[in-house]
Amino acid sequence: MSSLKERITEDMKAAMRARETERLGTIRLLLAAIKQREVDDRTELDDAAVAGVIDKLVKQRKDSISQFASAGRQDLVDKEESELVVLQAYMPQQLSAAEIEAEVAAAVAQVGAAGPQDMGKVMGVLKPKLAGRADMTAVSAQVKAALTVK
Repeated sequence: MSSLKERITEDMKAAMRARETERLGTIRLLLAAIKQREVDDRTELDDAAVAGVIDKLVKQRKDSISQFASAGRQDLVDKEESELVVLQAYMPQQLSAAEIEAEVAAAVAQVGAAGPQDMGKVMGVLKPKLAGRADMTAVSAQVKAALTVK
């Protein structure tokens, strides 16, 4: 089984052959971000770290889309959305709301969290498990809600 990075590289080659310029540009951007992280960390990234890089780029695209939309720049919104589609194809299967809720409940029980002051401990347990598979902002909101109920 090939790694995520190898799959991205193969997709870049396929996009070159098919002359898909927009897709090729996005994949090259992704590979450059991965390479930059490898150079910064002086290490070879595994699939989880590559997923983290992709997640960061996806968040950037979503932020850009909302800002461009509020500025009335539909041309830039369309460009960012097309990049977002390409990037999301490499993300692992996203967890459902029920699965996230179950993970939050398990983490709260595991840590023995008693209130909002334990949010950092709970997030520390959840982040490695859910990184790339769930929107961590939504997870954080669920943890906060679970801890304020107690």
